[in-house]
Amino acid sequence: MTDILPFLKSLISISGLSGHETPVARLIEEKWRTLVDETSISRVGSLHGLKRGSGGSKGKRPAILIATHMDAIGMMVSSIEDGFLHITNVGGIDERVLPGVQVIVHASSGEELPAVIAMPPPRYLPESERSGVVGMRYLLVDTGLTPRDVEKKVRVGDLVSFANPPMELAGDVISGHTLDNRASVAALTVCLEELQGKSHAWDVWAVATVQEETNFLGAYTSAFALRPQIAVAVDGAFAKGPGANDWQTFPMGKGVGLCMGPNMHPFLHTKLKDLADKLEIPWFLDVTPAHSGTDAFALQTTMEGIPTALVEYPLRYMHTPVEAVSIKDIQRVGRLLAGFIASLEVDFVEKIVWE
Repeated sequence: MTDILPFLKSLISISGLSGHETPVARLIEEKWRTLVDETSISRVGSLHGLKRGSGGSKGKRPAILIATHMDAIGMMVSSIEDGFLHITNVGGIDERVLPGVQVIVHASSGEELPAVIAMPPPRYLPESERSGVVGMRYLLVDTGLTPRDVEKKVRVGDLVSFANPPMELAGDVISGHTLDNRASVAALTVCLEELQGKSHAWDVWAVATVQEETNFLGAYTSAFALRPQIAVAVDGAFAKGPGANDWQTFPMGKGVGLCMGPNMHPFLHTKLKDLADKLEIPWFLDVTPAHSGTDAFALQTTMEGIPTALVEYPLRYMHTPVEAVSIKDIQRVGRLLAGFIASLEVDFVEKIVWE
């Protein structure tokens, strides 16, 4: 199995906030071009990679869509005051960890300005904000430039992205920003590499979707355009850690998550579970009573309804700049996806029942 770590590091070292994914889409397309038969960009910016299967005739061959969203959470300049930038969020962000964070301001001038997020001294904050978490509206982005230079370079609406570099921790763990959900892009890449040595009857649509963090636009539109017979979304689940040990959290480095609930098709879930056992890939059951909060919802509810599954990897510190995942789990997700694709028979769709 190839080493996916260098590619994953490159994925989380490039910008691509929700609605502005072009830089990371180009990087992924370059990587996938040698692993699929053709690539294309959808009308809204999602990346499609088609790997053709060997079963049936062209145009009648069944297809599976694997959705991994490539957009990132981040910030946007909301106002400028004396050379300092006020910000608002793009997607959900844990405000508790923002003070002291390194960022890049993607300025209207075309420059990428290194900056830090800081907060005023407590005595300059409203009394209600002097203890506890300081709200984002009081935080400031400092580029180090004079007010005059900031006025020339930066505009309201300019994007601000996290800039801390990836860090390899002990225990086969990598930490950094944007692992949600570019770790899933890495897992899908492992899958495509595994498929180079496997025969598969079905066409495979590898999709890096846009705007999952804000509105699921990429999953809705790609599912509608590509019309797959079945779909699988890949995303992070909450990993166990201090203060996170309830039934909705899972051990990191111990296997892949198979989600079950009304957003997921029970037939596909069972097939993935049985295959994981057969391949000796450790897995855990993630139960969601309603909307999964992932691309799986958009995939399932497109057209007349697409049978959809959700495969997960445990992720610590979700929606912070120091998210952490196990490389072993990413490799396991890729292996399971490749095995599932290779196991699909041409008449698999006819066997699908909801029970």
